[in-house]
Amino acid sequence: MDKILVLDFGGQYDQLIARRVREQHVYAEIRYYDRITVQEIGKEGYLGIIFTGGPNSVYDPAAPHYDPQILELGIPVLGICYGAQLMAYMAGGTVESAENGSEYGKTLLEVLDDRMFPVVPKKSICWMSHTDYISALPEGFRVTAVTGKCPCAAMCNDEKKLYAVQFHPEVTHTEYGRQILRDFLFSVCGCAGDWDTAGYVERMIRKYRAELSGKKVLLALSGGVDSSVAALLLHKAIGQDLVCVFVDHGLLRKGEADLVEQTFRETFGVNLIRVNAAERFLSRLVGVSAPERKRKIIGEEFIRVFEEEAAKIGHVHALAQGTIYPDVIESGKGASAVIKSHHNVGGLPDVISFDEIIEPLRDLFKDEVRAAGTALGLPQELVRRQPFPGPGLAVRIIGEVTKEKIAMLQEADAIFREEIGKGQTKNAPDQYFAVLTDTRTVGVMGDARTYGYTAALRAVTTDDFMTAEWTRLPYEVLERASSRITNEVPGISRVVYDISSKPPATVEWE
Repeated sequence: MDKILVLDFGGQYDQLIARRVREQHVYAEIRYYDRITVQEIGKEGYLGIIFTGGPNSVYDPAAPHYDPQILELGIPVLGICYGAQLMAYMAGGTVESAENGSEYGKTLLEVLDDRMFPVVPKKSICWMSHTDYISALPEGFRVTAVTGKCPCAAMCNDEKKLYAVQFHPEVTHTEYGRQILRDFLFSVCGCAGDWDTAGYVERMIRKYRAELSGKKVLLALSGGVDSSVAALLLHKAIGQDLVCVFVDHGLLRKGEADLVEQTFRETFGVNLIRVNAAERFLSRLVGVSAPERKRKIIGEEFIRVFEEEAAKIGHVHALAQGTIYPDVIESGKGASAVIKSHHNVGGLPDVISFDEIIEPLRDLFKDEVRAAGTALGLPQELVRRQPFPGPGLAVRIIGEVTKEKIAMLQEADAIFREEIGKGQTKNAPDQYFAVLTDTRTVGVMGDARTYGYTAALRAVTTDDFMTAEWTRLPYEVLERASSRITNEVPGISRVVYDISSKPPATVEWE
């Protein structure tokens, strides 16, 4: 399998770069610059290397640097932003602060040499984000693109197959960014483009069928995309030797708990234990309004319930988790031997005896996990499930959580999602949901005065959830949703639409 190394120097777009590579059916993996040596890189069989951006200045002694021998391995390298400056610095060039030449946002790029940019017009828009610039090129390099303020927006050394761009080709704002990356992958690195999610799924099924034959595996099934795909993949590998524990805390969206049970137990025949613990969770939340306190209570109670059920099972060979690649990256330096915090609160390993941890999705991004779910035959209601916080509706209810508020929010959220599904076939938002605020306002229904809660509707459009724009939903969709909610959901008398983007707001309210 062809592999590309994304060498991370602290850039905010490391995952986005890897995703862009995988979109071209080439496998990319992210490694931190201080967690892999140049000797290890040489032995791994990478067909190409991409240096990421980063927040530092390369001339700062404390900034992330690397062994210059990486440029002598004979492996093609593409440096992006800080990565471009680092390449110049390591090869003997000069990087300086651009006192009046810093650039941020959309910038007009002028290509000087179409040998490096065969698919890019002479002039196009790129996305810049830098205060330093390459002021003197290393020996053997030439400038291949400029902007109005940047005398070296791109450079290359064809002989050594070293390429650098000051702009960010991985972001959507760079008009020909994907084509630039594609040209590097196929024309320069010689990748075959033969990696895909379906092939990954088949390999994992074969792997676990062989390694776990006759061994019992335990998995906490939340009904989310990650745990659902992991459960179905392992079920196809080891059948009834997989035991799934589904803790229903009563804070899921309308009908979701029953959908999870029906899908896994009845449709796929998964060995599923459903624990109906709604009253137990609700009793712990009485009088609690602070969002972080709600999160902690729900997380701790989930572990308690899971422990009790798991203890009934006895010894299991492995604990399975729906860990995905961003979890691996963010949890620290690529190590995966640590149990996810929400599975390990309260000492779970002391209660359940197991020999290893299984993470069948640890190499996949979220969009790839969804593709894996489709390949496995998981219903689209679960594959396309909206991102959902672990504490569920508890953190979409502002203030204290009660049974009545849960019922109100479930109905309002279901109506909103239904109306978007009916009226938004194109340019649909990437996430949308309802929030029950703790604000009550005066209203009128018929001849009677009401004093009900205000529901807030939230819909965002995003490429990566690092930033998000509020979605310009058609007025008729909002009108139908508002009318139905105020007429069909007792207790809600007013509906507002959230038009805040991220940043400065977050997608969730709590």
